[in-house]
Amino acid sequence: MKLSKLAFAACALFFISVSGCNSTRQDSPAPVSQSDNSLSGKVIETLNSGGYTYVYLEKNGNRTWVAVPETAVKVGQELTCQPGEEIKNYTSKTLNHTFESIYFSSGVR
Repeated sequence: MKLSKLAFAACALFFISVSGCNSTRQDSPAPVSQSDNSLSGKVIETLNSGGYTYVYLEKNGNRTWVAVPETAVKVGQELTCQPGEEIKNYTSKTLNHTFESIYFSSGVR
């Protein structure tokens, strides 16, 4: 008797989990495109170290540090970077500097 109840419960759980696989949910919002949060702006500072170029960008009064593979960048130039992953309180040992927030990007566009 216990075995049949266990088998029934296992089958019920299986069918419940499978029945939800083909459903499409419309109640969750679409993800925000990276272009809305693009890593772009005017270069106000740049540092090269450890194979990376650290770029301090300013756009609409907001400032953002971005690290990209070593690239020739000049202060004053407009720059747009690929989407990146934010790291908070990142310490660069080669620069002996801690960034409150920095995005690591695969490069410039």
